[in-house]
Amino acid sequence: MATDQQTRTWYGTDEAVSRVRGQAFKTLCLSATLLALLSVFVLLLYVANDAFRPLSADTGWLLVTIGTVVIPALGAIGYYYTRDTRAGETATIALGLPVVSLLLTGGVFITFEHVVSVYQWLSILVSLVVAGGIVYAHSRVRTEADLERLVAVVAVPALALWFIPGLILSLPMLPTESLALLGSFVVPVAVVVGLFVRRQRENNRDGAIAAVPTLVGAAAGFGVAPVVGITPFVWMLLVTVTAVPVGLYVESIVRRGAGVSGLAFPLIVVGGIVASVVLTDTLGFAGPTPWLDWEFLTNAPSRTPEDAGFYPPLVGSVMMLLIIVISAFPVGVGAALYLEEYAPQRGRWGRLVSLIEVNIGNLAGVPSVVYGVLGLALFIRAGGLGSGTALVGGFTVGLLILPIVIISSQEAISAVPDSMRQASYGMGATKWQTTRNVVLPEALPGIMTGNILAMGRAIGETAPLLIIGAPAVVRIAPSSFTNKFSAMPRQIYTWSGEIDAAFRHGVLAAGVVTLLVVLLLMNGAAILIRNKYQRRE
Repeated sequence: MATDQQTRTWYGTDEAVSRVRGQAFKTLCLSATLLALLSVFVLLLYVANDAFRPLSADTGWLLVTIGTVVIPALGAIGYYYTRDTRAGETATIALGLPVVSLLLTGGVFITFEHVVSVYQWLSILVSLVVAGGIVYAHSRVRTEADLERLVAVVAVPALALWFIPGLILSLPMLPTESLALLGSFVVPVAVVVGLFVRRQRENNRDGAIAAVPTLVGAAAGFGVAPVVGITPFVWMLLVTVTAVPVGLYVESIVRRGAGVSGLAFPLIVVGGIVASVVLTDTLGFAGPTPWLDWEFLTNAPSRTPEDAGFYPPLVGSVMMLLIIVISAFPVGVGAALYLEEYAPQRGRWGRLVSLIEVNIGNLAGVPSVVYGVLGLALFIRAGGLGSGTALVGGFTVGLLILPIVIISSQEAISAVPDSMRQASYGMGATKWQTTRNVVLPEALPGIMTGNILAMGRAIGETAPLLIIGAPAVVRIAPSSFTNKFSAMPRQIYTWSGEIDAAFRHGVLAAGVVTLLVVLLLMNGAAILIRNKYQRRE
């Protein structure tokens, strides 16, 4: 009697499917991922070891630090991610938010110190307020004059920015720098905080409660700041840029009641650091002698590695990013908005739009050195802007990331459901009203994520800066966009060619760690924005 023969194939028999190959493929992918992560982790440890030199400390110092900081922190992390994952997320943000806010405070300080003075900012703000009042009054009086309103929106701010700042800065008496900062920066931040809280809770009283402490806390710096050894100027920046975001986050966690135990993690870390400092000082243990310290971040480059600093390149990178934000991001988001919402999709013009989109995708893969050559030809030789300036560097790197901004913004805009657009049209809204009130608010998280990631690439580019003639070393931080500047990657490249081994290992590692911290914080901010947007969906 004949029996049925089972036919064996690569995926198993005719009665069962083999999972061996699928498991093997899964294991292979996991191994490749772990190998890549382990390689990057080992590289970071190698660079961090050169930057901080922990082994230069006494053995007792290392043991005390491990016992008071490392072990409690690892224990808390293990508890959060095994028992309460929501608290683990809160712990991560609660520890990272103050660090990011402090870095942002440093960026704002650099901006007021080297890019635009407080008095210039005050004059610009007054000009914009006056222009906004005139435009609003015109829109109320001439309700049907659309063409006049368009001209007013463009011409009035331009004229106000042209004449009013000069009049204000020429006044014989101006308020002190701290008072000018209070009126031009602290007050607007307090208003924004109040509006944000009001929108989140839909309660005017809560908005006022949030705005008043912000203003009072910053103004308290006139009396408290000298006592703690800082200037009122620095106190106001710390309150508005660091303390306010942290306070709002802590309040929101406590109010919702989810993941509250994660707020203890920063206290564990900070308490451990304080205990470590007290114990090591009491016992007389010497700590490490790192290359990356406060002097490194505040000093200028030097011929001796012990005195070398990173401050002018930090200022140059901040100035370059400001130019990129002002120039590349509006153009990129506007182009993406046109291509997704207004550009024709069919016919002869539709084929032209498709060709443009294909070329934008191709431009995103062009090597950065080519954009450096483009910046050299376009901005220096044809435009006559001067080589090696922050203005040329910002424009050149802005061209480099412009295709990335356009593509990421297009994806965010196209992800908005068409049903929302149709609902807006059904309510009688115009194309522009739908785009402004429906599409842009929904696509904003995705747009911000793409722009932050693009900024992360921009701040790490070196080849375009070499082509446009950025100096190898700048010992004085630039005070104008037309001054010679050096960015962080350009300075790191210079240190890599030094003969002294202390430059090529210690100082270079300190610069690399500083740059990596900035990049990781930018990417972390983009991930948080994306995750929040996905949870809302």
